[in-house]
Amino acid sequence: MAQTIPAPAAPAAAPEHGGRIRRLLLGAPGDPRWARPALWAVLAVAAALYAWNLTSGGYANDFYAAAVKSGTQSWKAFFFGSLDAGNYITVDKPPMVLWVMELFGRVIGFGTWALLLPQVIEGVAAVALLYATVRRAFGHPAALIAAAVLALTPITVAINRDNNPDTLLVLLLVAAAWACQRAVETGRLRPLLLSAFFVGCGFNTKMLQAFLVVPALALVYLIAGRPGIVRRLGHLAAAGAVLVVSSSWWMLIVDAIPAANRPYIGGSTDGTVWDLVIGYNGLGRVFGENNGPGGGRGGPGGGASFGGQPGAGRLFNDIVGGQISWLIPFAVIALIACLVLLWKRPRTDLARAALLLWGGWLAVHYVIFSFAEGTFHPYYTTALAPAIAALTGVGAVLLFRAGRGEARWDRLRPLAGAAAIAATGVWAFVLLDRTPSWHPWLRWTILAATAASIAALLLARLTRLTRRAGTRALVAGTALAAVATLAGPGAYAVSAASTASGGSNPQAGPSTGFGPGGMRGGPGGMPGGSRGGFPGGFPGGFPGGQARGGAPNGAAPGGQNPGQNPTTQQGRTAQQGGRMPWNGGAGRGGFGGGPDGGEVSGQMISYLEKNQGGATWLLAVSSSRTADPIILSTGRPVMAMGGFTGSDPAMTVAKMQKYVKEGKLRYVLLGGGMGPGGGDSSVTAWVQKNGTLVDPSAYGGTASSSGSTGAQLYKLG
Repeated sequence: MAQTIPAPAAPAAAPEHGGRIRRLLLGAPGDPRWARPALWAVLAVAAALYAWNLTSGGYANDFYAAAVKSGTQSWKAFFFGSLDAGNYITVDKPPMVLWVMELFGRVIGFGTWALLLPQVIEGVAAVALLYATVRRAFGHPAALIAAAVLALTPITVAINRDNNPDTLLVLLLVAAAWACQRAVETGRLRPLLLSAFFVGCGFNTKMLQAFLVVPALALVYLIAGRPGIVRRLGHLAAAGAVLVVSSSWWMLIVDAIPAANRPYIGGSTDGTVWDLVIGYNGLGRVFGENNGPGGGRGGPGGGASFGGQPGAGRLFNDIVGGQISWLIPFAVIALIACLVLLWKRPRTDLARAALLLWGGWLAVHYVIFSFAEGTFHPYYTTALAPAIAALTGVGAVLLFRAGRGEARWDRLRPLAGAAAIAATGVWAFVLLDRTPSWHPWLRWTILAATAASIAALLLARLTRLTRRAGTRALVAGTALAAVATLAGPGAYAVSAASTASGGSNPQAGPSTGFGPGGMRGGPGGMPGGSRGGFPGGFPGGFPGGQARGGAPNGAAPGGQNPGQNPTTQQGRTAQQGGRMPWNGGAGRGGFGGGPDGGEVSGQMISYLEKNQGGATWLLAVSSSRTADPIILSTGRPVMAMGGFTGSDPAMTVAKMQKYVKEGKLRYVLLGGGMGPGGGDSSVTAWVQKNGTLVDPSAYGGTASSSGSTGAQLYKLG
């Protein structure tokens, strides 16, 4: 009788979480074995560049650092993005980036790591997300190159070591591009709505700058989306609604609250977020701060000298060129050549759609950043980095694969690749030649590598070599091309990682002198003015004409970083007799700030702490440049009456009288150099008339610290 043999039991399935971990570490089963380890290597390099010696930066940009500290002390300050825990005035940006740092601060305690560790994480996440986005359209090699280029972009390294909003903005915009590409690929609405949501979060990070990617995202979906035209238009309308809601919810809530029950919105002319959106943080940036709706401060082009004069060459000038422009020639040539190669593909082709997305991103940012007449800092250009990186990765792979596709392009592709490498290598030589004493061997090495790589790649593609010889020439040419294109920005990136944060104006690489209209080296500070309309720089200027946060390699005169923890400046705390910088901010309508600059002594701070009593604010000063270090060192609310530079029309006589009557404010610090205009002179006159001048001897000062040119402390009430 036949015996039935039971089938062997199927092997137990591996736990799902184990498979996910293996996939995370080693990649999907169908991925090349080298792909995931290579990605981890790039991410490790990025993390090292962004986090190396991070604590040397202290508090980085102390304007945002003071707001973060206040947000860890007050949930009201957290929501509004207030500079001080007393909620007198906010910073001049929406609060989303502050929320991230403040949550870290509430968990691990306020300090350098709470400020800068989120930036490192966000920067590394942006590299990983760019890899994932490029991989879906062009494969692992292109994605790996794109990730490496983004990780090594000099200004990206510098800004990811700082606490400005741009790091979070870049992450959110790359996330928006990833989601939009998924919407194109799948034809589903949900990813498109997610893309709009990410852009809305970007708006609540840095307002209208986030919208610069919207034309590219919308156009790509309209052209390449899988649904019919009617459904595509409907999807875009729905995404537009999500964009409006996710962008405006915070603004609508804040502006709906009566002004008496919330802080003044810093940077605005009327205390509303809407004015900030269309004025200082909106059209004022593009057309000059006096020319946009809502006004703003400073004349047309005021502050443009941070990044040089507006024009087609701004991104290549002595100020900005070394920060972002290294691979722009390669990206542009690659974009044009690859569009030619892919143009006849089907309408919904994902690769062509991705090229349009990154090309549109690059084009819009280039036009706005180049011709903007308002305030423009070099670090804004980090928003260009994802597009440049993606186009570089795509171009390198598509042009590298010459001879593997259509025969008519077999010779055009390597020639286009050679042109891209040549333009990039020569431009790197030009950039490095601007600082000939900085690693002088590097520019010649790059030039030699450029010539050798072009020769090797053309030899491999355009001649009839044996397979082994062709492969060797191809490998050698690729390695030399990597040196030609990445050595220059890589050196600048390492330079940024080896120096402390640049505070309010982080930059990478050596000082280039900044040429005409530059920020460093001019007498009296920043030629051409800055936010607040300083016609000849800050009163008294900065030593050597260097802007706050803008000294060579991120260091301030005398070797102290502008964002350094104020409690450790000059090796002493304020309570131990150290000195705090006091830059009065006598811009248009400013609250003064003596022409000698002035300082707030540790003895004065100790006196104020002893005599604050039940007052909400320790002290009222002209601007945040005075308030920031006091907030950071004492942890007590300090009122910046005129906001960032002292030019915000936030204080009135009636408001001052109310604070004094209610016992919320007892001390005001005034300087001797009143700026014209505004209603601020009346506030100063009222304080001088109704307050009592505190004798400097009361806090250990001397008579020379008072008078018409120095800081004067008044007691009110």
